[in-house]
Amino acid sequence: MIKTFKMKKVILGLSALCLMAFTSCKQENAAKKIEDSNLAAAAKRDAVSSNFPKLEFDKTEHDFGEIEAKTQVETVFNYTNTGDAPLVITDIKSSCGCTIPKDWSREPLAAGESGKFTVKFNGTGQNKVTKTVTVTANTEKGTEIVKISAFVKPDPNVPAVANQPAAATPVMNSSAQQVKSSTKPGHEGHNHD
Repeated sequence: MIKTFKMKKVILGLSALCLMAFTSCKQENAAKKIEDSNLAAAAKRDAVSSNFPKLEFDKTEHDFGEIEAKTQVETVFNYTNTGDAPLVITDIKSSCGCTIPKDWSREPLAAGESGKFTVKFNGTGQNKVTKTVTVTANTEKGTEIVKISAFVKPDPNVPAVANQPAAATPVMNSSAQQVKSSTKPGHEGHNHD
C-alpha cells in the first residue's frame, strides 16, 4: 500500500515536470497573439455595454390641487429617452389601487424619441394625499419614480357627520341595532357588519 502511494506521487511529479517542459518550450509572447481588430471590437463592445437609456420626464410630480372626494382626475406624464440605447419600459405600478397608470408603449423607444403614460386617481382619501408611481425600465437605476398629489375635500353630498371619524361608540339600548363603520381614510361610511 505504501509502494502504490509512493508510485502515485512519482507519476504525478513526472507529469507536472513534463507539463512545464512542454509549455515552457514555446517562446511566443501571449500579447503578440492578440489581433488589433479583436482588440478594437472588444473596446467597442465594452463601450456599448456601459450605455444605458435615460428616462427624462417633463415633470416628476403633478398636483391636482383641491378636489372633492371621489372625483376622478388624470394627468399625463411625458418622457424622452435621452440615453444612448433603446428604452424598454416593462412595468408601471402605483403605490395603491386608487391610482392607475395606463397607456404606455411596451415597444423599445430609440434614443431621442418620446412617449407618455396616463395616471388616473379616483379621489379617495382625506386631506393631502400623495401617491407614487414606479416605472420599471432598462435604465441604469432600473426604476424611476413620479408622484401625484391632491388635497381631497369631503364629499358635499354626504352629511358633515359622516365625513368626521367617529369619536366614540354611542351607548345603545338593547332594542337598537349597532352599526359598525370604518374610520380608515378612503373607507369612511362603509358598513363592515
